[in-house]
Amino acid sequence: MMSWLAELLLTLSAATPPGGFAGAPDAQVITPLAGFWMIRALALAGVAFLIGLVLGRPIILQLRRRRIGKQIRIEGPQSHMVKMGTPTMGGIIFLSTIVLCMGLMDIPHHLSLLLPLGVIVSCGILGGIDDRMSLVGGKRREGMKARFKMLWLLIIATIAALVLYFPLQLHGIYIPFSGAARGTDIGPIYIPIAVLAIVGMANAVNLTDGLDTLSSGVGAMAFIAYGVIAYLQRQEHVLLLCFATVGALLAFLWYNAHPAQVIMGDLGSLALGALLATCAFMTGQWLVLPVVGIVFIAEAASSTLQVAYFRMTGGKRLFKMAPLHHHFELLGWSETQVALRFWLFGMMGGMLGVALALA
Repeated sequence: MMSWLAELLLTLSAATPPGGFAGAPDAQVITPLAGFWMIRALALAGVAFLIGLVLGRPIILQLRRRRIGKQIRIEGPQSHMVKMGTPTMGGIIFLSTIVLCMGLMDIPHHLSLLLPLGVIVSCGILGGIDDRMSLVGGKRREGMKARFKMLWLLIIATIAALVLYFPLQLHGIYIPFSGAARGTDIGPIYIPIAVLAIVGMANAVNLTDGLDTLSSGVGAMAFIAYGVIAYLQRQEHVLLLCFATVGALLAFLWYNAHPAQVIMGDLGSLALGALLATCAFMTGQWLVLPVVGIVFIAEAASSTLQVAYFRMTGGKRLFKMAPLHHHFELLGWSETQVALRFWLFGMMGGMLGVALALA
């Protein structure tokens, strides 16, 4: 008992490894304090789930009253036409839950949490404006201009990257199997890499959000992976954030289960993707992000390849339809089959990403 107490006091007096170069072997020793952090994180996930369930119903009812409904692509799978008018902008369910849960964290002692808070709020507002402009029955149905939306995403991502690099002093890269436990400093090139990663992941999740439960389920698995990585690095604030996000996404899944009562929309997908990339950079393990988010990367890559192949071949298509989930739907897979099988890839990507982070 005395030895346990001595170890706990020693851990409490020790400084938490900085976010930029956490993850050294000594930061991966599981202590009683680290175990307490995991208990808090799991409890917070449960609280987030309950908050999301409570908020979900009134939010959906309000979206219906305001006729904030989904618009369906005419050229898409015909089975999706039944989704026409389904309330969108449902991402506000898990985003508001995450924000409320962050109020339960010790933000004054973890000011770095202001970064992900700013990212999800700003990206959520941007996506919400885009959703509002593309509503069924709205004044404009084409939504926000792609270039204008990309410009604002770049501005948000650039601010986030500058905060990561300067105040948080995160400018390292962890290369699996390299033996460089504290990472390699890559200097100012870190900033454009962070910008591209945040913008890219925001768009990747946005492209993935085309089937019931798909992006939210895969996203929950990705945040579990980065929560585990943060736990092993003893980054309590990132651990709590990741697990609060998982609980909020599971609550959203309650209402997004097929047939969905609500759809995430750009409000949720842009914020979710940007938050995932931000958490990856806060842990320093951003090199494994394409593995942890393998489904999101595959969806974005399929759209890019489809456009490039179409232009190079004068009108031929590499896939039956992009993004990738529509290709498998047109092959005859049901929406539930596609989502579940993509979940499996997301689960394996998460486990492999954690393994690489520990290598």
